[in-house]
Amino acid sequence: MLEFTVRGGAGAWAEAEIEVKRSRFIGRLVRVESESDARDVIVFARKRHWDARHHCSAFVLGSRSQPDQVRRSYDDGEPSGTAGRPILDLLNGRSLIDSVVVVSRYFGGTLLGTGGLIRAYSDAATAAVEQATASNGLVVRQRRQLFRLTLRHADAGRIEAELRQHGVVVVSTEYEASAVMTLATELCGERALAALVAGVTAGERLLEPAGIEWVDVEPPAP
Repeated sequence: MLEFTVRGGAGAWAEAEIEVKRSRFIGRLVRVESESDARDVIVFARKRHWDARHHCSAFVLGSRSQPDQVRRSYDDGEPSGTAGRPILDLLNGRSLIDSVVVVSRYFGGTLLGTGGLIRAYSDAATAAVEQATASNGLVVRQRRQLFRLTLRHADAGRIEAELRQHGVVVVSTEYEASAVMTLATELCGERALAALVAGVTAGERLLEPAGIEWVDVEPPAP
């Protein structure tokens, strides 16, 4: 199953607001790299919406394939299980990782009850995720094999464009004495990538293994 996060690296975010019986719920989805980052996002929400009554949150760090995946939720004074847990369930249901959602609530004077709170916090978190989705703000996170490809400066732009046209993930290009491109391919995809590189470089350039890492990959077309 594919797993997603917010496009643009740590700190990238999307936000949305809903109203339920005059209570305002402002949901913010933020990409994070650590538990410390996630807690900083929660602190930021408290400062930004200092007059809100509650700042409920949940975050997921790492892939479900990793034994040390971290999942946390916090109700911040709402009845137990009515706020943080629905937000966490939304993150899990949408397969979002390396992400935190904070929902700040401005109380509108009407009690919502247990079921109403669960729906409201879930809907606010969903609205933030839908905002990111609508703006093409989500990417897939996958473990990929990395390879370095060293090129002449004059050839780098053309070859990068050709590789991207064939769906190759170009992680970065560094321009030093030569242009060094870092490419990512699916695990066990080295042979196909090597054949493609041989084709676009007329057999002049070889791949150099550079390990395995988590990288951002474009989501599949709907």
